[in-house]
Amino acid sequence: METIVFDIGETLVRDDRYWASWADWLDTPRHTVSALVGAVVTQGRDNTDALRLIRPGIDITAEYAAREAAGSGEQLGEGDLYPDVRPVLTGLRDLGVRIVVAGNQTSKAGSLLRALELPADLVITSTEWGVAKPDPAFYARVLKASGAAAAETLYVGDHPVNDVFPAKASGLRVAHLRRGPWGHWWADDPEVRAAADWSIDSLTDLLSLVAR
Repeated sequence: METIVFDIGETLVRDDRYWASWADWLDTPRHTVSALVGAVVTQGRDNTDALRLIRPGIDITAEYAAREAAGSGEQLGEGDLYPDVRPVLTGLRDLGVRIVVAGNQTSKAGSLLRALELPADLVITSTEWGVAKPDPAFYARVLKASGAAAAETLYVGDHPVNDVFPAKASGLRVAHLRRGPWGHWWADDPEVRAAADWSIDSLTDLLSLVAR
């Protein structure tokens, strides 16, 4: 494996703060938002449908802008990273692997992530690229950023529809991570298992995988 590309949300970064901030903004108990996110996950729906259940007809883009203007916008710090992120990314680079971080996030999230100075060769978001998963064009950009052949590039993510299936269809190797609502719920799904080259319980598993 020459290059490993990581999804962001619920792969490297916990989404706790993200959903809590939406709950506070919509004046809704945090446990209600968490429960609704779980409900839409099990139905294979987009996660923002949880917000639409709370406020039917909500304009997510407009509300995001309003939150930013009110000083209640996106935040991302060291405490939002899963504990295995830094040691694993560092270990992979020590093994000579190129590290790319690329997921469906805003340009602000990209700036916040880069400010954390992760041990990665590139940190980029879908908004900055102008194309989002699961669009095949996103994975074409992933391959270009990889600098390696598709068969020598591994994409790691938790989401079947956004990560596993389109990455595999683009010729990349795929590791499905049992982490977060999507990762846990779909971990043992037969189609996900069949599509993924590896099913992993922690990023730490990648170290032994690469070292083989």
